[in-house]
Amino acid sequence: MAQTVNDALKQARLYSDDQNYAVISLPPGGITAAAGVLAEVGEPFAALIVDKDEVTLVIPEDALDEFGRRLPGHRRLETAYCLLTLDVELEPALVGFMARVSAALAEAGISILPFAAHTRDHLLVPADQFDKARATLEKLRAEA
Repeated sequence: MAQTVNDALKQARLYSDDQNYAVISLPPGGITAAAGVLAEVGEPFAALIVDKDEVTLVIPEDALDEFGRRLPGHRRLETAYCLLTLDVELEPALVGFMARVSAALAEAGISILPFAAHTRDHLLVPADQFDKARATLEKLRAEA
């Protein structure tokens, strides 16, 4: 039987690692430096996204203190972010899961940076909105 959004929400556990994350932008040529830093960070959550306009790197905030000098031309978002993982294996054909999650958070006035892994979805939320985001998602799970 195909997984439904309600099934996934009911099964999801919210996971966070209690770290603050830095979101960093680099020029397109910064991929090698970003990949090198990412390889050395060794944390359970980090992200590297490369598109035609920029390289985006997400690493723990304290790692930026250590590795920032190796990221020439980097710009950091001023906001510190916290991780909220929707810890449930999501089927690739599932439609509407992130739409439901993001709609609930939007209604609560919480901005998100969503990241999809192979089987799980992750959110970065502003650190000062973390408790509200967690409570909003717990309520969403309970109502599913």
